Amino acid sequence: MPGIRVANAEMNGNPFKSKRVYPFIKGKSDGGKDMKALLGGKGANLCEMAKFGLNVPPGFTITTEVCEQFQLAGGQLPEGVWEDVLASLAEVEAAYGCKFGDPNDPLLLSVRSGAALSMPGMMDTVLNLGLNDEILKGFAEKHGERFALDCYRRLLDMFGDVVLGIEHAEFEHEISAVKSAKNYKFDIEMQVEDLREVVERYKGVFKKAGQSLPEDPMEQLKMSIDAVFKSWNTPRAVKYREINKITTLKGTAVNVQSMVYGNKNDNCGTGVCFTRNPATGAPGLYGEFLVNAQGEDVVAGIRTPLPVAQMAEAFPQAHHDLMENTRQLERHMADMQDCEFTVQDGILFMLQTRNGKRTGPAALQIAVDLQKEGLVTKEEAVLMVEPRHLDQLLHPMFANASGNDYKSAVIAKGLPASPGAGSGRIVFTADEAEAWHKNGEDVILVRTETSPEDVGGMHAAKGILTSRGGMTSHAAVVARGWGKPAVVGCDALEVNYASKTAIFKGTVLKEGDWICLNGTTGEVLVGKQPTKAPELAGNMAVFMGWVDEHRRLAVMTNCDTPDDALMARKNGAEGIGLVRTEHMFFSSPERIAAVRNMIACEELDMSAVEALATLQKFQRSDFLGIFEAMDGLPVTIRLLDPPLHEFIPHEGQALDQLCDQLAKQYRGTHMNAHKILKSKLENLNEANPMMGLRGCRLGIVHPDITKMQALAILEAAVDATQKGIKVTPHIMIPLVGFEEELANQAAVVHEAAQEVFKATGITVSYKVGTMIEVPRGALRSGDLANVAEFFSIGSNDLTQLCLGFSRDDAEAKFMSTYIKTGILSVDPFETLDAVGVGELIKLTVERGRGTRPGMSIGICGEHGGDPKSIAFCDSVGLDYVSCSPLRVPIARLAAAQAAIQAKSKGRNDHCQD
Repeated sequence: MPGIRVANAEMNGNPFKSKRVYPFIKGKSDGGKDMKALLGGKGANLCEMAKFGLNVPPGFTITTEVCEQFQLAGGQLPEGVWEDVLASLAEVEAAYGCKFGDPNDPLLLSVRSGAALSMPGMMDTVLNLGLNDEILKGFAEKHGERFALDCYRRLLDMFGDVVLGIEHAEFEHEISAVKSAKNYKFDIEMQVEDLREVVERYKGVFKKAGQSLPEDPMEQLKMSIDAVFKSWNTPRAVKYREINKITTLKGTAVNVQSMVYGNKNDNCGTGVCFTRNPATGAPGLYGEFLVNAQGEDVVAGIRTPLPVAQMAEAFPQAHHDLMENTRQLERHMADMQDCEFTVQDGILFMLQTRNGKRTGPAALQIAVDLQKEGLVTKEEAVLMVEPRHLDQLLHPMFANASGNDYKSAVIAKGLPASPGAGSGRIVFTADEAEAWHKNGEDVILVRTETSPEDVGGMHAAKGILTSRGGMTSHAAVVARGWGKPAVVGCDALEVNYASKTAIFKGTVLKEGDWICLNGTTGEVLVGKQPTKAPELAGNMAVFMGWVDEHRRLAVMTNCDTPDDALMARKNGAEGIGLVRTEHMFFSSPERIAAVRNMIACEELDMSAVEALATLQKFQRSDFLGIFEAMDGLPVTIRLLDPPLHEFIPHEGQALDQLCDQLAKQYRGTHMNAHKILKSKLENLNEANPMMGLRGCRLGIVHPDITKMQALAILEAAVDATQKGIKVTPHIMIPLVGFEEELANQAAVVHEAAQEVFKATGITVSYKVGTMIEVPRGALRSGDLANVAEFFSIGSNDLTQLCLGFSRDDAEAKFMSTYIKTGILSVDPFETLDAVGVGELIKLTVERGRGTRPGMSIGICGEHGGDPKSIAFCDSVGLDYVSCSPLRVPIARLAAAQAAIQAKSKGRNDHCQD
């Protein structure tokens, strides 16, 4: 084969803004690694490797902008693009030394997708373009008949499936029949006559479908480019983007590249490798290869590959070159790389590099190691770890992995593709996994191998188990990206889809049986196993130290119990941003009974002193426990927020039983107590309870409830002070829209404080503030700041009231449609609506601090744990975010990344000025 020539001449092409095709040839390309939005990740890095001088098969990339125009034009290439393709193809032919469509020594091409963000297996690929019956003869004379037939049958399969829409299973059925007749296990065992039969059978599949492979190689190329662009909107690709919240990309690029052949003979091969272990982060080349195979064989998991270290025996020079290339790439890219390569006649070709997907533990290890090695700064290391990586580190592991109960439950072992503990009921299809998950069941998806069509079920499952495949198979890559435990290449597993059984060398499990997966060790266990909280790696403290050096936002927590407060503090919380006092009322039968007694008294116009005193005692004890857990840190407590009807049954037998129970207590005062109570309690139901008698309105109508809670808080604060605990209670009035509402409730709190201080002789410092969750409250925040000493943005309700969406109804009935149709790019209850709700938050900051300079303002809705929302909070000058205890480390990381990116943007803007 002719060597790949280094390009010496300047490449042709339009100016950058209008350029739609970017060639890459060893030593030269106009593209580069910083052009991922335009060239896709694969195309940008192919251009970069070519410029870097690595042995990259020449090719060209058609931009994502062309994909966008292609979709808008109803599936047609924009005018002039095909001419650009032909011009670039001529450059590739010159560099390679062969011509596409030459009947004697043809250049064959691959056509692959490549979006700006990695989407493993979601879009389509076609290999070996340029063959037909006539060209096959010349190709066979040049390279050997078996190899030529193997390339041809692969082209027929891929072109039929990807371009013409013929079911892949049709081709699989035919090749399986040929292999079965000869008792072959692997494709590589087929001889020339077998491959001839396969080719003829494949042609029969085309004929049955009323289709044929175009004889003109140029037509094959054009149709394949169109098919890859169309694959951007296949159901599996759309589903993957939905799951991963990928909403802003223009489309996929198309990479057209000259073929190099790993399936030519036994001096050829193909593989995938990582420059560090993607599961643990350990340094050293980690990957797999197959002798006499093409790249799709490795990724599909059809044959179990060999460790890349064994390449030193099969291809010593290529292995040496691979070690050197990957070392250079990691240093050049300053990150762990995921590389694809082919060896043809002992010569190494680099087909792709990208920043490798990794697990949470690996991400942490790699970031710390790269900083120690001087490849990245601390700031860059912080940006390398994604919030979801930390999320993985905070999930349970098996509690007794060394015990006899655990060991005796192990029934098989495969490759540990993605770490963690997963347990659930066995299901065998992606559809079943999604259906069972919707019904509240934990499931393990068990497959022979997974494909891109399975992504919905893989996402729904607690873990993934396959009998085939290696550490770089589809199942392994996707599971690692999502942080789901996965065991692949489990040779002991036989899957029978027809009978819905999984057979492990004599142990037969059926659909619905429980199994566990240990993705860290590769073990498969029958039944259930207890789990435990993860043991954070030693690097965690080092890394989080860097995180805290760089963040501006404080991170608080939303919690309602001392145990949750201790967990949050352990995770780095700097106080409590929200204690929901109503949650405490549901924690025991005695407490809910006391609440219902209080409601009965209020509704019967009777004294509720006794019921309130009981609740006050409960709450005082609760608050003391929380103050003890958060010694020295601020604690923000929201007074009762939900409407009273949430504490009682709505109708039917449960309501009648409650009325009977309460009536017995009040019959001496009200002979018709049951009837009156039922009528009163039913009247608590409101047409729109979110906008009804709740929050500060409830406290204004029933001021004794506000006073009871204020007394409990301040008595607990005094109790804590007497124990030597430093307390800083922040008492928060909810749902305020008018300054007069806030003044009314603040007066009740201050009166309760004076009562407690006078009775105990001890004074405690406290603050009174409000939640900004009503649009009027945001608009008039300058007025509210006359009374409030702090603001906390209640972003859940503020979003509902600003958008006019009921959260439950929106998510049940139309949110998914809004996102699919592009009306919304993300769910505004998950990621803050920065241009709508965000405008109200900006006004709150501006007007609140205009009245009270330096006023503390934070956010305590669920958005306080969302990385994108945290970045917005940082940008508008909030002082803190507050989130659930487990998400505190994630919020700390997101806050640091927001500060670093804002600083970097400021530097860049300054440079531009």
